[in-house]
Amino acid sequence: MVSTMTGMLGHLGTPGVRHDPIVSTPERLCPMCKRVQRLSGEERCAIHVKAATLAAHHKEFDTKQISGSSPPGVFVGRFGYPKVYVGPMVPPVSGDTEILDTPEWWMGKGFDEIVDFRYSLLRGYSRANVFDAHKGGRLIETLQEVAMMTKPVDTELVLTRPPRKILDLREDSQPFGPIAPLDSFQAGNSSVDDRIEKAFYDGDLVADDAVLQLYRDGILVTRIQRAFSLGMFGENKRRKLVPTRWSITAVDSNLSLRLMARVRQHPLIDKYRVYKYTYLDNTYVGILTPESWRFEWIEAWFEPELLATSFPDVNIATDVENSNYVSPDGHRPVMLGDSEGFRDRKTYAKPGGCYYSARLAVSEYLDATRRQAGAIMLREIHPGYIMPVGVWNVRESLRALFKTKYEQFDTMDAAMNYLSTIFEIPKRGWIENSALLQKAYFQRKINEFN
Repeated sequence: MVSTMTGMLGHLGTPGVRHDPIVSTPERLCPMCKRVQRLSGEERCAIHVKAATLAAHHKEFDTKQISGSSPPGVFVGRFGYPKVYVGPMVPPVSGDTEILDTPEWWMGKGFDEIVDFRYSLLRGYSRANVFDAHKGGRLIETLQEVAMMTKPVDTELVLTRPPRKILDLREDSQPFGPIAPLDSFQAGNSSVDDRIEKAFYDGDLVADDAVLQLYRDGILVTRIQRAFSLGMFGENKRRKLVPTRWSITAVDSNLSLRLMARVRQHPLIDKYRVYKYTYLDNTYVGILTPESWRFEWIEAWFEPELLATSFPDVNIATDVENSNYVSPDGHRPVMLGDSEGFRDRKTYAKPGGCYYSARLAVSEYLDATRRQAGAIMLREIHPGYIMPVGVWNVRESLRALFKTKYEQFDTMDAAMNYLSTIFEIPKRGWIENSALLQKAYFQRKINEFN
């Protein structure tokens, strides 16, 4: 936790040079860290991880002028829509910084490294109208140029005040770096990705088609989402800035819809398959069934408070199911999920962005292997998942899951019995909260009756 951060909360974001040190008490000595770990079972304290990283970086950002190599990184806020905050993300260092904003490269990293990536990037912001994507303006045009670059680009930000370095004292909040109002922004030259540039200058190409073509050309999903958020695709007069959070879900959703259309044409798998993967104290299990395309995503949260923060738009009272299972250390998981049948769903999925990230990972695997199947994707989120890190975690974890060797079974019962050896929640708990599992068992009873 945080100890003698002398004057920290009082001085954050104020102009002038800060002479008081920011000090983070070692986690092993902090009584609050010990209490959190004892009560929740967490091995680490999220607040301490963020505080220690903030303390390590605070001197680098104690200025109104920042020079560094943008990964490249940009962001578009969502508050105040259609007038939103937009700006570059820049670290105070030069060189190869691409990993700082490339989640596809974060798999296998721990919380300390992920938080360090986030806290290394300053977000300079300025107000813009979403329609500025096609109307232009110096800042928007510069950001669009940055988003087309293949490598980190040297940049310089002049701020109206030193960055505000916010230590969010909620354990369950995502880590984000310092922020400050932008006075001016300049970017140097770097190599441009011809594929993104071509889509950008094609004012007649539909945005969904541009996204699909770039994906097929091997462009990282993160890079497509970045350009999409800056309104760089689609018919010229219809282009708009898209808040970063929305752009991530939009790209995942649209890509998976296109892939699903192909998956429906492929032959069925012939047996039940079970895949498993673990990362950041998340356990994932994927069940592929020998039937036409259908999809379900269910998450079991052993700490409901973290669920509330990860999905602020979720109605906890109506969308979340309480599990009857109680873990040995006293946790009663809550479950959140949604599903769809052979046809495309018409409503927004309850789990939000994670649902669409999972659907993309599943559909791209099935299309790549030229197979069709039903997919039931399950996730247990244990106390060691000390803070939400973003929906990229789901997409990349499931991509990794499908690279592992699967177990194969003749019946759903056998597959579920194997699932029980992986998950802490017994199979009955999953069946009670799964629309597709209930249908599978109901159909089996009908077949047995006939």
